[in-house]
Amino acid sequence: MPSLQTSLPPELANNAIRLYREALRRAKYIGHKQHNTALIVDMVRQQFKKHMHETDPVKIQKLKDDAARGLINHILLETESMTGRKFSSKS
Repeated sequence: MPSLQTSLPPELANNAIRLYREALRRAKYIGHKQHNTALIVDMVRQQFKKHMHETDPVKIQKLKDDAARGLINHILLETESMTGRKFSSKS
C-alpha cells in the first residue's frame, strides 16, 4: 500500500517533528473553534508520547501515515466548510 504522506509536502511528511508540530497547530486551531483547546492538544500529545520509543520502521511509517491521514482529513473538512463544496463521497 502506498504511503499517504505523498499528499503532504515532503519536508513535513518525512520529518516526524514537523508532522508533530503541524498536528499540534491543527489541534490548537480546532480547539479554539470548539473552545476545548487543552483537551484536543493533550490528545495529540498523548498519541505521540505513547509511541515515541517505537523502533520498528514499519510501525513508525504506519503511525506517520495515520497522523498524515488525520491532517489531510482535517484540511478537507475545513475546505469543504469554507467553500460549501463536497470533496469526499460517502458510500
